[in-house]
Amino acid sequence: MFAKLTPARSVLAAVGLALATLFSALAPAPASAAIPYLQLNASEPKYAAIVIDANSGEVLYDKRADSPRYPASVTKVMTLYLTFEALGEGRLKLTDRVVMSPRAAAQAPTKIGLRPGDSMSVDEAIKAMTVKSANDVAVAMAERLAGSESRFAALMTLRGQELGMRNSRFVNASGLPDSRQISTARDLAILSRAIMRDFPQYYSYFSVRGFTFRGNYIKGHNRLLDSMDGFDGLKTGYTNASGFNIAISGVRAFWTLMSWRLTLALWRRVSTIAPIIATSRIMPDSWK
Repeated sequence: MFAKLTPARSVLAAVGLALATLFSALAPAPASAAIPYLQLNASEPKYAAIVIDANSGEVLYDKRADSPRYPASVTKVMTLYLTFEALGEGRLKLTDRVVMSPRAAAQAPTKIGLRPGDSMSVDEAIKAMTVKSANDVAVAMAERLAGSESRFAALMTLRGQELGMRNSRFVNASGLPDSRQISTARDLAILSRAIMRDFPQYYSYFSVRGFTFRGNYIKGHNRLLDSMDGFDGLKTGYTNASGFNIAISGVRAFWTLMSWRLTLALWRRVSTIAPIIATSRIMPDSWK
């Protein structure tokens, strides 16, 4: 359970998958599929959503919340969950080095672009994933923690099941296209609640707007951090099959004597979407 929120920190946490035109500038360049996608039923409506009270777990709204969808780079939230877990258990330190293997360096963009054998600190690697959505760094971190990406992906699936993500399967750490990598709106809402609940000490990484790496400033994709008051995370992503994806969260005081934390998952795979569609019925006026 979440710790009780103070009146000064009313919170809305949202995980949204697929905010297309509105967020087209947020996402990295499209990734090319190395493995053919399992084609979803073309007649099935693309929209899926769920809204959960993150304190109680109560479902406030859902629409096709358990329909299978491709998670794209929101996958990295699970990669980061396991990274934070290793930090919390002392198996990893922020000053440790993450070495880029030839396989990690060969990943498709978006990427940091380190050469094989080069390395970065764990702190830099976390920022590379949250800000840049770096696929090469996600694979390098997976190898650092589990020896191989495939082994790490098995751990991702197992931890997801333990968290209650019953309809998710991970086969890579980055979210690059693979027809076997599947999740749902409900499962990603569960994951978002879990990472805020279990690792509040590391949650601020999701609100980093940019960082300097070897003299170059790297700006993030999540423009909601600047364009909408109170948002502080979580993660953007895009592939051709999934559409534009975003995981969003926010903190804001809007009532004097009441605190509110919500988790919202949205999914849409077409090229237009109304701004933060399902939230208008439950969010305070100042968030609309």
